Parts: sequence; C-alpha cells; structure tokens
Amino acid sequence: MSLFNELKRRNVFKVAIAYIVVAWLVMQVADVVVNNIEAPGWVFQVLLLFLALGLPFAIIFAWAFEMTPDGLKREHEVDRSQSITGDTGRKLDFTIIGVLVLALGYFAWDKFVLSVDREAALVEAARQEVSAQVASEEAEKPQTTESGQSIAVLPFVNMSSDTEQEYFSDGLSEELLNLLAKIPELRVTSRSSAFSYKGKDFKIADVGRELGVAHVLEGSVRKAGNQVRITAQLIEVENDTHLWSETYDRSLDNIFAIQDEISSAVVDPLKITLLGETPVVTETDPRWNTLLDKMGLPHE
Repeated sequence: MSLFNELKRRNVFKVAIAYIVVAWLVMQVADVVVNNIEAPGWVFQVLLLFLALGLPFAIIFAWAFEMTPDGLKREHEVDRSQSITGDTGRKLDFTIIGVLVLALGYFAWDKFVLSVDREAALVEAARQEVSAQVASEEAEKPQTTESGQSIAVLPFVNMSSDTEQEYFSDGLSEELLNLLAKIPELRVTSRSSAFSYKGKDFKIADVGRELGVAHVLEGSVRKAGNQVRITAQLIEVENDTHLWSETYDRSLDNIFAIQDEISSAVVDPLKITLLGETPVVTETDPRWNTLLDKMGLPHE
C-alpha cells in the first residue's frame, strides 16, 4: 500500500484539516476575547504559537493511534479486519462540516454586524481624538478676543523705600483697572488674577497666556520728597513690545486726586491705542462764532 493511501486510511488528512479549521475558529474567538479584556498583545501571539506547534503533533497522533470500540490503541495493535477507520473518517467529516458551518456563521456575523459597530466606533474615536486635539491647541493659545481688545492691569511697582507708598501704587493700579473695566469694548482681567503676580518675577508672554489677554499694562511709582513720578507702559503680549509709554510727575498734595488724575490721563491714550478711538471734533457754525464775538463772549 502506498504512503498516500495509508495516510488516507488512517484519516491523517482529515485530522489535519479538522485541526486547522478548529484552530482558525479558536483564533477568531480568542481575538475578540483578548481585545475585550484588553489583554497584552503577547497573549494572542503565545496562543498562535501553541496552535501552530500542535499541528505536527496532531498529524503524528493520527498516524500512530487509532480509535477503536475498546478505546484508543496503537495502530499496529489493531487488526485490519476490525479497524473502524471508515466510521472514524465519517465522524471527522461531520466534525469538519460542523466547524466550517460555525466558521461561516462567525464570518457572516463579523462581516455584517461587528464590522458596522467597529466602523462606527472608529469614526467616533477619530472624532473624539480630533476634538481633543483642537481643544488642546485652543488651550495653548492665548485666550484673547477676536480683535485683541483685552488687557490685564498688573500692580504698579513701588520703587521707593517708603513702605507707605505701597498703598498709593496699589490704589493707582486699582483706579486704572476700574476705569478700564467701564469700557464696554474692552475685556479686563479681574483684580485678584492680576494682583497674583505682585512681587513675583514673570515674563509678559506667560502672563498673557495664563490670563488670556492680548495686552498688559504695568508701571512703577517713585517718590522723592513731596514729588512722585509715575511711569505707565502698555505692552503687546504676542510680540512683547511696547505700544505706549508715559511718565507723569506730580506733587503729593492729595493722593486720591493724583490717582484719579493719572488714571484718567493713562486711560484716554489707551482708548486710542487699543480701540482706535480718536478725539471727536465738532464743527461750529460760523454764524454762531460771529454772534459770540458781537456779545463779547469767548468761543473755541
């Protein structure tokens, strides 16, 4: 008897086919289970290795042993006249067909049911990833208004040795913040946020990013005798450059009046710099001026 016919008689081919089909089905089920339990990747690889190594052992087992009514026996111990390899082969045929039907059912379920859910899950995951990336990029950008009309008034630095002067410099900063906050077109950072930088070393770019403003107003106060010098500076955060700077010298006769005066003097040019406002000139009727001249009254 030829080797091919002997392999066929001992159902070696059928055992190999049955083993491959069952192994494939096991791998499909294992793939789903491993993904659902979020097991490490090496678990699936180890299972694949064991199934691949098991094929030669299954072929050797089918060649060396035979299933009989009395149980499993070595092939050479079985009388050929009493061999039931034909019945065993038919059982293997039914096993192969059954497993193939299961495999076909699983393939259809995976193709037409699971794939739709996977695609929807992938689309949703991609959408969430894009949304998270956009949100992260927006969080890293300075949170400024569309036209850059936002400002933080940092506490003015007291550069004199007189600690009492600290109240004056803080009060001046608060007056400036109060006046700027009354401008509807301008977004002004709160006092608590701006004053958190008092006495600290910082970079203007960091202040702009943390407070979400496009401009920073800072300054200093120096005192000499009864004279005080106030310097105010408007800085653009993006380029870290001065847009406007001015120095004011006053006598300390009435600190509240000085705070009001300096605050107004600072806010007016800031309106022009930040909002583009310009002084409005009202045209006067020449006939009105002529009438005022005749009455001896002054006119502009």
